[in-house]
Amino acid sequence: MEVKVELFHKKHNELWNNFVANAKNATFLFHRDFMEYHKDRFKDYSLMVFKNNKVIAVLPANLNNDVLYSHQGLTYGGLILDSNIKFQGVVTIFKSILEWLSDKGISTINLKTLPGIYAEVPSDEMLYLMFLLNAQLYRRDALSVINLKTPVPFSKNRVEGCKRAKKHELKIEEVETFDTFWNSILIPNLSEKHDAVPVHSLEEITQLKQKFPKNIRQFNVCYKNEIVAGATIFETKTVAHAQYISGNHLKNTIGSLDFLHAHLIQDVFKNKAYFDFGISSEQQGRNINQGLQYWKEGFGARTIIQDFYTIETKSFTALNTIWI
Repeated sequence: MEVKVELFHKKHNELWNNFVANAKNATFLFHRDFMEYHKDRFKDYSLMVFKNNKVIAVLPANLNNDVLYSHQGLTYGGLILDSNIKFQGVVTIFKSILEWLSDKGISTINLKTLPGIYAEVPSDEMLYLMFLLNAQLYRRDALSVINLKTPVPFSKNRVEGCKRAKKHELKIEEVETFDTFWNSILIPNLSEKHDAVPVHSLEEITQLKQKFPKNIRQFNVCYKNEIVAGATIFETKTVAHAQYISGNHLKNTIGSLDFLHAHLIQDVFKNKAYFDFGISSEQQGRNINQGLQYWKEGFGARTIIQDFYTIETKSFTALNTIWI
């Protein structure tokens, strides 16, 4: 199979988005409207692979100091593939990408993988190629995930939290705006506890909601008509992912976050395949936030991993000798 690698250009915008909409392992995060909300922060160097003038794969990426990154502005990444591509085709595609990059003088790729729960069709070819290429694993994150088809019962602590919430007559509502949650809960909490700010500014998350109204959803918890907690959910075809979770100082006393997530897991997203709480790991995966992990596992979440690899582009020759 002969393929052609090209650098993404804005003229490819519609072609890219149409491909992503039908790929076997893509989500709305790979749509150009999502990727480009922070285009001022990254030098886009996304690649497209063609066979007979038809797109068969794309690699969302940016360039930083002559190193290609599987896009630093996205939670996950890797090679996005046509659903009809088989293993041999993936080998040809990635070998061609490595060779193309090597010819351009780019010696290294830092590749973040896509957790398997986000793919509609089995899609671990890249993990196997990392082994064949002797890629260096430099980071591994631990994600807490619930398989909603075979859920584990909630722990006693989470059940008691829900009971406290009902006793205090908490109310959950889905809202179309993020102002109250961002300004009253999320920003103050991140500042006080972590000396940090949300990855998305209020303006950015509002713009993204306008572009992806069915994928980005906000749920708030109110106590006596005042917001006390909330969660921002990124919804894909297979997964409901908690992008932001935060509650005020009353969260343990009145069970606001327990109540909210029981509602999301058991009611709102019960027909999804998975509920993803995201990572509890820190320091490039070397440490685990024990309290956070314990809380997530109380809902029945268990661990899956996301890997990050460094690959030398010159290693493409190693793929010449794998077939027997």
